[in-house]
Order: sequence, then structure tokens, then C-alpha cells
Amino acid sequence: MAYKIDILNAEGKKLKSKDLDEKIFNDENVNEWLIHEFILMQQANARLPIAHTKTRWEVSASGKKLYNQKWTWRARAWAASSPIRRHGWVAFGPRNDVNYHKDMPKKMRRKALLGSLTLKVRDNEIMAIDKYPTTGIKTKKALEMLTNLWVQNDKLLFVIPSSDEVMIKSFRNIWNVKYVIVDYLNPLDLLTHKKVLFVEDALDKMSEIFTK
Repeated sequence: MAYKIDILNAEGKKLKSKDLDEKIFNDENVNEWLIHEFILMQQANARLPIAHTKTRWEVSASGKKLYNQKWTWRARAWAASSPIRRHGWVAFGPRNDVNYHKDMPKKMRRKALLGSLTLKVRDNEIMAIDKYPTTGIKTKKALEMLTNLWVQNDKLLFVIPSSDEVMIKSFRNIWNVKYVIVDYLNPLDLLTHKKVLFVEDALDKMSEIFTK
């Protein structure tokens, strides 16, 4: 199925319709298992193990036997560093040297990304503007544009063609907007944002990058 979207200006008026690249936006690219695996990989690779407990050999405690062997009517207690005692070592506790890294072949990662883009356009959650309307860094102008597009309250992913100080600094203080350069598009960002707003040049650049 061929998909197309409307290209809007900053006032929210339709300028033209644009046919989307069928190599990217194609129902055959949708593989929910691959998308799920990609997201698991992203989350695992971003994981920072912080919780850390001491093992038997890291606890500083006396090794002296706590009680006499007989005639105290207590259990034959081991040293004070025993894991069943306060301030003792922790048995099977979390360690911060755990490696959660995952990997996927490039072709699988690419298909997961293209499938995520197809799901978004299928649900009419992708929009595009012809260009950013101002050359000055103004958060107020950015908010006006979002209001004109009726996405001011939606969790929004703003996709730009390249690093642009004006767009980055204009949008970075808006709580519900995240910007991303088209080269770094990923399924996690796409599927955790309600709407995806492309600059038209980013759509063209995406075809160059992801159809090689």
C-alpha cells in the first residue's frame, strides 16, 4: 500500500501532498517481534546497574566465633559477617558489574525501524512541515507553530534533517517535545511519542539514508 502525507506550513495550512518512499513506508516491513526485540535492546543498552551489595570477602567484620560452642543454648552462630546478620554480607545480592548489553544484526535493526515508521503513518500519527518558519531562537514561535498544527498538548517527536541551533534551542524547553536528527531515528522514540513531526528535508534525507 502506498502512503502519502500532507505538507503543512507553520500556520497549519496544507501546501501539497507528498508520496512517501515505498521502500520505507511499506506494510511488508512491519514485524512486531523485531520491533519488540529492538526496543528491548535499546533499553538494555541504556541500563546503568547502580545497586551494589558487598560479598563475603568485602565485608569488614571480626571472624571470631560469636558464642561458645556449648552451654549457651544458642544456635552455633558463625561470624558477625554472616548474611543472616545485620551489617553482614548479602547473599545473591545485585552487583554493579553486570553486563546487560544486547546486539542485533544491522538488517534486523533496519527492518524494525522501517516497521515502526510504517505503523506510525498507518495510524495517521506522522505530520510534516515544509520548513521551520524563523531564523531566530524563539520558544514562543515554536509554541505558536505547534498550536497551529494542533499538537501543542501531544507528546511530540520533532525530526530535523541536521543539527540546527535555532530549532534545537527553540524546542528544547518545551516539556512535551523531543527533537532528534533523522540519522538517529529509532523505534523507542517513535513508539513512545504520540505524534511525529518531520521537516520535509528530513523526509528526503531519510530516503537517502535508509534505502541504501
